[in-house]
Amino acid sequence: MKVVLLAGGMGTRIGEESQFKPKPMIEIGERPILWHIMKRYSLFGFNDFVICCGYKGYMIKEYFVNYYKKYSDVIANLDDRSYAFSNQQVESWKVTMVNTGLHTLTAGRILAIRNYVKEEPFLLTYGDGIADIDIDKLISFHNENKKTVTITVTKPSGRFGIAQIDEDTRLIKGFKEKSRDDQYYVNSGFMICEPTIFDYLGDGTEMLEQGPFSKLIEAGEMDAYQHEGLWLPMDSLKDKKILEDIWSSGTAPWIDRS
Repeated sequence: MKVVLLAGGMGTRIGEESQFKPKPMIEIGERPILWHIMKRYSLFGFNDFVICCGYKGYMIKEYFVNYYKKYSDVIANLDDRSYAFSNQQVESWKVTMVNTGLHTLTAGRILAIRNYVKEEPFLLTYGDGIADIDIDKLISFHNENKKTVTITVTKPSGRFGIAQIDEDTRLIKGFKEKSRDDQYYVNSGFMICEPTIFDYLGDGTEMLEQGPFSKLIEAGEMDAYQHEGLWLPMDSLKDKKILEDIWSSGTAPWIDRS
């Protein structure tokens, strides 16, 4: 089963860094967040990736084309202009990078890679969010329910404190930190799509999460797999710092199956 990664957006919310590189190429511990997401899938044996490129997509291509050079020792023989790699740090990945357009919306990006996934189910996620999701359990859930699309939903960690207000006087009685239990479930990506999803994408001029999802819901063809573990989107520099701190601790749960 192929893994499709949506990596073409502008990523404007993360500020200055996305002016110089696509958001999925912003680094966590000297590796792009895109690599971290791919590493999660690879832990479960999924090594065939299709990346939907758009904004500064050439940087994604250059990264994977030069992967050997970047992470291996290089021995250069200047006499005959040859070179060899030593101490290679490589992944057993096949990576197909597809130009899906600069301003293309997510439904259109998926339409653009149809020839690469053929008429087979495929895994799909966004190129800016990490989770310690159990891919095998997600697939089992999808196969049991047999819907066109299964999305992973989770409750994000609280970002704002909750004000406790007296209902009669309207005076503030205190604040408490907002917990995950106070949140609603949100779409965290990590989806599985049957090839019939293409019947719901129209001409590709909408966001996947709008028209196509609405059609799937009306048809009763969308299921939700509930993930209660870690999920961290990288929407701001603060989010990036959180991810960096977890990675630096040496206990990043998304690269561990235990």
